[in-house]
Amino acid sequence: MPLYIRDDEVDALATKLQRETNASSKTEAVRTALLHELERNRARKPLRERIAVLQTHAAAALGPFDPDFDMKAFMDEMWED
Repeated sequence: MPLYIRDDEVDALATKLQRETNASSKTEAVRTALLHELERNRARKPLRERIAVLQTHAAAALGPFDPDFDMKAFMDEMWED
């Protein structure tokens, strides 16, 4: 869906940003500005919350947890001569 800028001030800001960042177009300047703003907004979340999201993704990628898994037996078996 296209984005139409109907506000002259916003259009002028986009043009100014395009010039200052040497963006190839106003669209590229706006895209970069929006991406930076999203990243800045994400960084406002407390570190604990950001880490929790990463831990959830890592746990899902590793698969189900086996409470009966014996790490010592596993390591002993790996290092056995």
